[in-house]
Amino acid sequence: MNQMELSVPYDNGYEPEDYMLQEDEWDRDLLLDPAWEKQQRKTFTAWCNSHLRKAGTQIENIEDDFRNGLKLMLLLEVISGERLPKPDRGKMRFHKIANVNKALDFITSKGVKLVSIGAEEIVDGNVKMTLGMIWTIILRFAIQDISVEETSAKEGLLLWCQRKTAPYRNVNVQNFHVSWKDGLAFCALIHRHRPELIDFQNLKDDPLGNLNLAFDIAEKHLDIPKMLDAEVLVSSDRPDERTVMTYISSYYHTFAEAQKAETAANRICKILGVNQENEKLMEDYERLASELLEWIRRTIPWLENRAAEKTMIEMQRKLEDFRDYRRMHKPPKVQEKCQLEISFNTLQTKLRISNRPAFMPSEGKMVSDITSAWQGLDQAEKGYEEWLLTEIRRLERLDHLAEKFRQKATNHETWASGKEEILSRKDYESASLMEVRALLRKHEAFESDLSAHQDRVEQIAAIAQELNELDYHDVASVNQRCQSICDLWDQLGTLTQKRREALERTEKLLETVEQLFLEYAKRSAPFNNWMEGAMEDLQDMFIVHTIEEVQTLIAAHEQFKSTLPEADAERQAILGIQQEVLKISHSYGIHGDLTNPYRTITTEEIAIKWDKVKKLVPQRDSALQEELARQHGNERLRRQFAAQANLIGPWIQTRMEEIGRCSMAMEGTLEDQMTQLKQYEHVIVSYKQNIDKLEGDHQLIQESLIFDNKHTNYTMEHIRVGWELLLTTIARTINEIETQILTRDAKGISQEQMNEFRSSFNHFDRRLHKARVEERDKLRPDEFKACLISLGHLGNDKQGEVEFARIMMLVDPNTSGVVSFQSFIDFMTRETADTDTAEQVIGSFRILAADKPYILADELRRELPPDQAEYCISRMPPYSGPGALPGALDYTAFSTALYGESDL
Repeated sequence: MNQMELSVPYDNGYEPEDYMLQEDEWDRDLLLDPAWEKQQRKTFTAWCNSHLRKAGTQIENIEDDFRNGLKLMLLLEVISGERLPKPDRGKMRFHKIANVNKALDFITSKGVKLVSIGAEEIVDGNVKMTLGMIWTIILRFAIQDISVEETSAKEGLLLWCQRKTAPYRNVNVQNFHVSWKDGLAFCALIHRHRPELIDFQNLKDDPLGNLNLAFDIAEKHLDIPKMLDAEVLVSSDRPDERTVMTYISSYYHTFAEAQKAETAANRICKILGVNQENEKLMEDYERLASELLEWIRRTIPWLENRAAEKTMIEMQRKLEDFRDYRRMHKPPKVQEKCQLEISFNTLQTKLRISNRPAFMPSEGKMVSDITSAWQGLDQAEKGYEEWLLTEIRRLERLDHLAEKFRQKATNHETWASGKEEILSRKDYESASLMEVRALLRKHEAFESDLSAHQDRVEQIAAIAQELNELDYHDVASVNQRCQSICDLWDQLGTLTQKRREALERTEKLLETVEQLFLEYAKRSAPFNNWMEGAMEDLQDMFIVHTIEEVQTLIAAHEQFKSTLPEADAERQAILGIQQEVLKISHSYGIHGDLTNPYRTITTEEIAIKWDKVKKLVPQRDSALQEELARQHGNERLRRQFAAQANLIGPWIQTRMEEIGRCSMAMEGTLEDQMTQLKQYEHVIVSYKQNIDKLEGDHQLIQESLIFDNKHTNYTMEHIRVGWELLLTTIARTINEIETQILTRDAKGISQEQMNEFRSSFNHFDRRLHKARVEERDKLRPDEFKACLISLGHLGNDKQGEVEFARIMMLVDPNTSGVVSFQSFIDFMTRETADTDTAEQVIGSFRILAADKPYILADELRRELPPDQAEYCISRMPPYSGPGALPGALDYTAFSTALYGESDL
């Protein structure tokens, strides 16, 4: 304790400089204002008597009653609680001087250096010296120990007054003189601590009345004697600070016990507030975890449903629903999952810091459970989009095949229409030889035509079979139509054979045949089939997915066009036969029926079909060129997507590496790392528009039914997974730094210590530069042990092995086989952490309970805020110890339960 020196010059008064009370001006004013001396006499006398009455005595005249030193020694014993040397009972002057010297020596032993104050002046009744000595005693025993926020005695007392009167708008305490003249400050101090004693709201602007009211109440109810004259305070321009300070110090000490109770109540409120906040965080975690798990539970069956729809429109609707899920429904859930992990880590950190037991979520709601459920969601989602696109391609092919089947079936049915009736005729029975031969040749031409249609029937049957194998939704009508065609075909074959046999039997009777008609018929029928086949091919629908496939079709079409001159020559030759018939008829004067009985197609029909073939050729050219242009457009979409994906993929990987390096860095403070990570987060969030643009390009590709892309190794799924991992990693890394800051501030770790911990940890993290992001920042047991040995926290002997096994149980209670940096920090700081304990809380409750082993509900409601009082009452068990009153509550059991059992 620093000694304080009080100098009391005979000509200038006295001044306790080491108490930081600058009293030079006071003493000069004191010489000029006798009222101050009179007030100090009264105040100091009342102060001394407030202590002497505890010993059954008092003084009347301060300068006379202390002259023999007896009551002075008694006063010091009462206020210090210590025994002074035995006083001299003699009445001689030297006896009195000896007693006063014993008192002065005791004062000096308490760290007060007395200058210019001698026993002789006190024995002689020197008023100023006596008042200076009493002021020294008041400073040492009543004021010196008053300190608020490490201030000096005077400043501490003034700060205490200012804080206690701060809620009162008409009170402004700035000093120990004029601020107290209106009496409101005294009334405010009483009302603040004992509001039932004074009606502060109805006080009037009556300084004298307010002062007397405060002095009377303090004397009657607070046992503080009147030390000041209200009239003197009101009339004085500057009341004496010493007397005011002396009187106010009595208020301070009177309310000291109440202050202890308030301090205890504040401690309890703080601890209960932490507990209530943690419970709120637990409830929020449980609720969010339940909602997320329920969403996953509802979503997985939808993604696992592989029931294909029957039509293209329905499957495309399913694909659009899946796109909505990826764009709108899943991203918020990714954020919720990340936030849930962050909230869980923050809660566990707060519980460790406040020395509370770790939070154990309800069964099935651990972070690991949510991660497992999320993995199930990803697994269900995996392949769903590919299945949808495969089904769409299958349905597209089915629609194409079905349309092709209908076209070929319609052409065949048109051709076969009426053939059964023709083959069933018996016109040959009344025909001439010429006519029979004509019928026979006509029948031979029909057989040639029938043979040519064999391939078409086989094609129709093959298409129907493929539609059956691909499970076409309207396969029943296809099968029915195909069966009808096949049945008719078989019937035509039977009828054709029967008619041939009949004609051949009749042919023996017929000898003449017109060879030219027959040749015409033989050549025109195949040519007609060729034209019909050409028209069918030129109108054939096609479906391709690449430029090469279109170019193959174009090459085939060019090959077909190269055969047109040969076909035209055949057409000219066929028409030439008819011309030859006309020429012979004209040359030889044939006037009979020149109708060719063998032909199946007229020259007019040949001309019409040939014109149609010529028109279809440029139409086919145009269709193929349009398809080529579309495939070039698809190629541009592929390249456009690949260009963006080849930039975004490496960009995401680079950001992941930057975040990893930042989390491992030791340059600067944790706040610097946090600032850098926030900058990374801003860059990442700003980059989201590129992901959205790529999603748009990907949708265009899907809508164009593009299923491969040779220009990039990145699929949209790769980009999505990488982006989600990047968002999760930056959020988790920021949370880790926040947790480290929280731990550092709560545990009192300096930045240098944190850097030392990080440096040691990084040194032994051998996987730091080669592990994936999620595997970084973890030590294996052997690395962790080497780190502890290097820091001097573990010996390299048998005892060290035992200690290390115990430490591993603390830092890795789940036996995961790795030690995180957060667990490492918790271990390095927990034994020196300045945290509240159950014993501290019990001590605070004991103060509120006035040292009783139990506390009553009314006491809790009186000392604590309403919500926290009710919180304690609802959770405290009844007290069952001896002497308990009805309704007594066990605060010891409650305080112990607050902290539970914790290994950390």
